[in-house]
Amino acid sequence: MMPRQFTILYRTLLFVAMLLFLTNCGGGSSSSSTNTESTVTQDDQPEDEFDRSEYKGLIFYYKNMPTSDYQLSPLTNEDFYQLDPSQQLYVADKLLTSLFFGYPLPELKKMIADGNFINDIQSALTEDRTDIAWLENYILDDTYFYQYNSYYQPQAITILSRFYAMKELDRYFFHNWIAYILTQTIMFSPAYELDSTHTPDISRVYNRIVTMLNTESGMRYMTYVHMMSEENWRRFRSPEDNGREMLEIYLFDTEDSHVPIAAKALQNWKLNTDYDTLEVGLNENQEPLSLFGTTIYNGDDFYRELVKSNDFTIGVTRRLIDFFFPMKDERSRLHIADTIVSSHPETWQDILLQILCSKTYLLDNQRPKSAEETFFSLAKKISYLYQARTFGTLKNNLENMHQATMKYKLGKLERVPLDTLSFAYYHRYIRSSVLLKHANPDKVDDFYAWGRSGWSDNFISFDHFDHNSSNDVASLDSFVDYLFESTIAQKATDEEKQLFRDHMIHQKDGKDLFYWQFNMFVTFDDPEKQERKREEYKRNIAYIILDYISRKDLTYMQREVH
Repeated sequence: MMPRQFTILYRTLLFVAMLLFLTNCGGGSSSSSTNTESTVTQDDQPEDEFDRSEYKGLIFYYKNMPTSDYQLSPLTNEDFYQLDPSQQLYVADKLLTSLFFGYPLPELKKMIADGNFINDIQSALTEDRTDIAWLENYILDDTYFYQYNSYYQPQAITILSRFYAMKELDRYFFHNWIAYILTQTIMFSPAYELDSTHTPDISRVYNRIVTMLNTESGMRYMTYVHMMSEENWRRFRSPEDNGREMLEIYLFDTEDSHVPIAAKALQNWKLNTDYDTLEVGLNENQEPLSLFGTTIYNGDDFYRELVKSNDFTIGVTRRLIDFFFPMKDERSRLHIADTIVSSHPETWQDILLQILCSKTYLLDNQRPKSAEETFFSLAKKISYLYQARTFGTLKNNLENMHQATMKYKLGKLERVPLDTLSFAYYHRYIRSSVLLKHANPDKVDDFYAWGRSGWSDNFISFDHFDHNSSNDVASLDSFVDYLFESTIAQKATDEEKQLFRDHMIHQKDGKDLFYWQFNMFVTFDDPEKQERKREEYKRNIAYIILDYISRKDLTYMQREVH
């Protein structure tokens, strides 16, 4: 975790800034709800005064709950090792892929063999392993990453670049992942498709979430800050529109009679057309209004009491359940949400990690993978090298797939569109730009060379599978299984192996031998030529197998585990 002195200083500054913001927004007016800026004790011996800070009953900071408190049954380490080895590999990959992460197959198998895989992953998410200063300077260095102008929404490209550049699955990675998930939803989308939004809104919303996660802010407080922000008002631009949407988005409250009440409380809030600037006037409402089981007066009261209500936890949990369980029926989704709510979550991690680590998700859920899940996990599994414009291209392709990151006013209501055109773009990108893209080793130092991007020769090293120059069939079968397990975490079927044998192996003098263009054991008198040709022919095999894998549904789907 960040140094304690910095944490306290940051919390102090954030607290002061919030009070100044509330003063400017008329937050000092009376309300019949709890109206004291007192402190409450969360435990007998609080860590410091900021751990118990609150504003009119809205508590700022919470510790993440331990997994032992999860009510949605977690897949424990013991449960994981009761699965058979093939299931262990698939479940491990499913968990990592959901986090936009992956490991090369030999490393992943070693982690599983160590006997503590689930516990190790959960522990990693609480540890600081990333050199954040180096990382953030690296992705903003135009030596390595092309720095796009504002026309291309460079903030979104920087966020995508960061997920590739982060090499450790740790606390900082996890906080970025949480921020990314939240900004894909209707709850926090910066909505850069709108005329009233501005490209800096992308980083302002996203970075604020990451920063507040780093300081252990609770999900109610984080949402309260977001709802009162200029970025949120650029999305929903009038008192009536903003009030209605906040009720529907966070509470699933569609009661028409509540909208005029919300609009009255927000009557002095507006989005000024001068650079789409949030303006809060002094003509705030003075009449008592009944909402959320209490009395409110102004916009501050409305937003604060909304996030304090019990329906808030139910609403945001349902939003995230819909995001991760799109193929479950409504009754099942509601049951999962109710189970999580019964654990009384107060942080985004309390909900999201409870989902990811559950048996319900890891064993019983099936859904399409998002393009980000597929790309970032594959990139780490196949030793993928990028070039300076890779992530600008990824962003453009996400738009073509109708999976654009942070673009839509209502977020990704359909996380992975599977209409013919959207999926055609999805498949083409993964096939052409990832699985069939081999990095030219001569271009490794030129980050602007198109040939730099793709999987490296290390991915198909002879060290990673069983090869025997006297048994071409067994060597091919081992290579096929290696590529299948590396990419989709399951071995090829006997029928699939036979398909590749028929294409690459022929009989001569009673022996099964590779055709020349696939003969990774070809011999020449010149040792340099022999090594070069063996690598070339091995790549030819890999291209055929990876092309086939690019057409398998498991490349794009997470399946149930039985």
